[in-house]
Amino acid sequence: MTARILDGNALAQKLRADFRARADALAERGKRPGLAVILVGEDPASRIYVRNKVNACAQAGLHSERIGFAADVAPEVVLAKIGELNADPRIHGILVQLPLPGHFDSDAVLKAISPAKDVDGFHAENVGALVQGHPRFIPCTPYGVMQFLADSGIDPKGKEAVVLGRSNIVGKPMAMLLMQANATVTVCHSQTRDLTFHTRRADILVAALGKPRFVTAEMVKPGAVVIDVGINRLPDGRLCGDVDFGPVSEIAGAITPVPGGVGPMTITMLLANTLEAAERDVH
Repeated sequence: MTARILDGNALAQKLRADFRARADALAERGKRPGLAVILVGEDPASRIYVRNKVNACAQAGLHSERIGFAADVAPEVVLAKIGELNADPRIHGILVQLPLPGHFDSDAVLKAISPAKDVDGFHAENVGALVQGHPRFIPCTPYGVMQFLADSGIDPKGKEAVVLGRSNIVGKPMAMLLMQANATVTVCHSQTRDLTFHTRRADILVAALGKPRFVTAEMVKPGAVVIDVGINRLPDGRLCGDVDFGPVSEIAGAITPVPGGVGPMTITMLLANTLEAAERDVH
């Protein structure tokens, strides 16, 4: 068996096709969608992520602002800037690029963002709405995974889904979305006993561990859908996911590559959330 490759670049392009038209329609009503991205410090990976987000906004017809601070900036300065952006009618989405330097309380920073502009979906109010099944914003990476499943005709209903990782950014919201789609969900983590027992039962396996090539072919049920959220840099500079792509692609029924899988979809759903925020603002 050779797995069907779920192409994130192609799906992202397909979904973004109507973004500019939506943005232009809002602009005609005096409301060009706007995204503010705050970057603290000079982490190379974070700089790349921010640059990609700003470029994606330009291509989709969204206004964007990149706001940079030195790594040693006082948290009060960043919190004051967030307060300004909360009150700025040109800005519909605010995100703070994580991770933040160690002297920051990340929870306090995320809490400072207006829930109506929290396009990452990390604010406690928005997390609560997601848990209750009435999300205002769905966190971008899990949102992208659900789009992959929908576009590929993969209905989670009644299926065994296993999520590797329990982060607030991916693992927990991913499990919630799969549960709401009527899958039977197991969340595995560093304390899980007999991990392979769980992964081998999965019709849908989502790997979000941050460990390069951790998921091997022996851990995958034949024909399973394997979604690789991980992105890791190897010593030789190449990127790889949490899944050992070559061998697993011979076992799985469908699989996302790294790069070119979930990554492009994460930024696409950030644009979608920002558009939705602006559309709510004009109604």
